[in-house]
Amino acid sequence: MTTRARWISRLTVSTVLSFAALGANAQQTIKIGEINSYKAQPAFLGPYKNGWNLALDQVNAAGGVLGKQLEVVSRDDNGNPGDTIRVAQELIAREQVQLLFGGFLSNTGLALSDFAKQKKIFFLAAEPLTDKIVWADGNKYTYRLRPSTYMQVAMLVPEAVKLKKKRWALVYPNYEYGQSAVATFKKLMQAAQPDVEFVAEQATPLGNVDAGAVTQAIADAKPDAIFNVLFGADLGKFVREGNTRGLFKDRSVVSLLTGEPDYLDPLGAEAPTGWIVTGYPWYSIDTAANKKFVDAYQAKYHDYPRLGSVVGYSALMSIAAGIKKAGSVDPDKLAAAFKGLGVETPFGPITYRAQDNQSTMGAYVGVTGLKDGKGVMTSYRYIDGASVQPSDAEVKKLRPAE
Repeated sequence: MTTRARWISRLTVSTVLSFAALGANAQQTIKIGEINSYKAQPAFLGPYKNGWNLALDQVNAAGGVLGKQLEVVSRDDNGNPGDTIRVAQELIAREQVQLLFGGFLSNTGLALSDFAKQKKIFFLAAEPLTDKIVWADGNKYTYRLRPSTYMQVAMLVPEAVKLKKKRWALVYPNYEYGQSAVATFKKLMQAAQPDVEFVAEQATPLGNVDAGAVTQAIADAKPDAIFNVLFGADLGKFVREGNTRGLFKDRSVVSLLTGEPDYLDPLGAEAPTGWIVTGYPWYSIDTAANKKFVDAYQAKYHDYPRLGSVVGYSALMSIAAGIKKAGSVDPDKLAAAFKGLGVETPFGPITYRAQDNQSTMGAYVGVTGLKDGKGVMTSYRYIDGASVQPSDAEVKKLRPAE
C-alpha cells in the first residue's frame, strides 16, 4: 500500500470513528425542546427559565433518567403563533428533540398543541391557561400543568359572591385567555348570584392597554366591584391610572394572577391593597415542599422565586417523572404514562388527570396588602386544583374522544 493510500485509509477510519463517537454522545442525552415568549413576557418567564434549569440540575445530578442526562434546547417564539410553529419544526428537524414543553400565551399554546397532534409528538403546556388545550381542542399528546382559566376563576367566584356586590365591571386582555376568563366568571357568578349585573366590559389589546380611557369608562359605569384579568405591563398601567383617578377607592376588586410576585412586585408601593387575588406568597408558605424549593432556588440564584419559577421547575420535574414511568421517550408511551402520573412539586403532590390531561395543581387565593413598601398576599389559603375541576361527565361533553 502506498503512503498516500495508507494516509487515506487512516483518515477514513478516523472519520468513521469520529461520527460514531458523535452518535454515541448524542445518544447519551434525552433532548427536550422548550419554546416560550421570553422577550415578550420577561417578568414571568425569566424566573420560569430559572425554575426549569434548577430542576434540570437536580435531575441530572441524581443520575438523569433512564441512565441518560436530560438536555433542554430552548427557543423564543416572540409571543407569535407563527413563530412558535417555526421554532417547533426547527427543534425537531435540526436539533432532533424528542418531546416539547413550554408555552405562555394561550394562542401560542394552542398552536403548539395542534402541532403536537399533527406531528404526534408529546407536548407539556407549562403555562398557557386556555381551557381549549385540554377540552375543545384537547388531544392525546398534549398535557397541561398550570390550573386552567376555568379553575382559577372557579377559585375566585366564591370570594366574589361573599362580597354581595350587584354591579360588576370587567376588564381583560382581548384574546383567548381574557375572553375565556370573563365568560367563565359571568357564567359562574350568574349561577351563584342570579341578580348580578355586568355594567361595563373593557376588552383591551394585549400589551397595549389605554389605561386612562379604560379607567374612565369603568368609572363612568359606577360599578360596585371590578373583575380584572390584566397582567404584566398592562396590569401596572391599569393599577397606576386607577390609583391616580381613585377608581379603586371604596370599590371591591377581584383579580386573576395579581398576587403573583412576577406581577405584584414591580408595582412596589403602588401595589393595590384589599384586592382578592390568586398568587404565590412564597415568603410565608411554611410547607416542607415550599421551604425546600425556596432554599434551593435562593442558593442557586441568590434571588427569591416567583410563580414562574414554580411552573418551570414543576414542568421539568413532570417530564422527568413521565419519562421514567414510560421507560421511553416514545410519544405514545409518554402520553400513556402521563395519565394518572403523580409528581412532587413546591405546591405539594399533583396528578395529571386521565380524563382531560389536566394536572391538579392548585393556587393560593388571598388578599393584597402592603408591607415595607411592597405588595404582599395576606389571609391566603391553598385551593387544590382537583376541587375546582369539572366532573368526569362534564369533561366527556367538553373534550373530543381520542
